[in-house]
Amino acid sequence: LLAALSYQESHWKADAVSFTGVKGLMMLTKNTAKEVGVTNREDPKQSIYGGAKYLSNLFKRLPSDIKGEDRFAMALAAYNQGLGHLSDARILTKRMGGDPTKWNDVRKYMPLLAKKQYYTKAKHGYMRGWEPVKFVDNVRNYYKIISWHQDQQEFRLATAKQDKDRLSASNDNKKSDNSLAYSLL
Repeated sequence: LLAALSYQESHWKADAVSFTGVKGLMMLTKNTAKEVGVTNREDPKQSIYGGAKYLSNLFKRLPSDIKGEDRFAMALAAYNQGLGHLSDARILTKRMGGDPTKWNDVRKYMPLLAKKQYYTKAKHGYMRGWEPVKFVDNVRNYYKIISWHQDQQEFRLATAKQDKDRLSASNDNKKSDNSLAYSLL
């Protein structure tokens, strides 16, 4: 998951910097870095540790009525835009008749917070509401790709070991057959 999140954030470039000033593999803000104990956002080890701790903190701070995959998706959305904007999106979702505990509902209304008629009524104001929707989709897709690649690598290693074991057993049988033939002579 952290590899997928880091790829989405920085394409695994430790010195990445965005136009908003976030930096590093996990694209931490100065305030977030300070909150999670990161002193150098461009240090890969610190950045990954900080991003993991921040995501974990967000996950824990979400309301308890958000469960399972919805909780995971909303934690990712909050990682991207902050808990305040996620809260605004959940309030808007409820106001529009959706379920604020379901990501599929929240994701429909979140982009509206980029429109003046909606963000002027939101506590945290304007947000690029389409970004966390795309962000969550991308992280999930990268996760699937990385998991698939890892499964393929494990399969290749297991297959190679089986082939090596079969070859070794076959060679042992040939030696045994040769030994038997020599003993009969």
